[in-house]
Amino acid sequence: MSQDSSVSFLTQDAYDRLSAELEELKGNGRLEIAKRIEAAREEGDLKENGGYHAAKDEQGKIEARIVQLTLLLRSATVAEAPQSHGVVEPGTVITATIAGDESIFLIGNREMAAGTELQVYSEQSPLGAAIIGLKVGETTTYTAPNGKEITATVTNVETYTG
Repeated sequence: MSQDSSVSFLTQDAYDRLSAELEELKGNGRLEIAKRIEAAREEGDLKENGGYHAAKDEQGKIEARIVQLTLLLRSATVAEAPQSHGVVEPGTVITATIAGDESIFLIGNREMAAGTELQVYSEQSPLGAAIIGLKVGETTTYTAPNGKEITATVTNVETYTG
């Protein structure tokens, strides 16, 4: 899943955690994978060297994550999660009835809720874009990726506490 180039909301804690991960990947992550690749190279024939291919795959994942984090951190709006005022906005936890089922989720970047069970929808997702700005009790419809029209009613807006 590629990172959208538009702005994302992150809490300061999430921003700091992701910045530390980026620095670790750029430093020790790259150094360790280079050592693994070199050690595997020394084993001989690269065509049938599983360790070499696994290390190269891992290197690709590390480099992709570095690019993803760099783009995210460069474009993020960093602030504390807003205090809930009953209006859906980035950084709030929403309870909504969606197509007849109750759902609880965070509006923001999925990196904010890392390590929690909370589902996350970005502000740019079809659901996120449809409910941003709605107040508790308001209903909207949006088009899901499969083309279906879905009704969503906001039943609660809470402050995200991490």
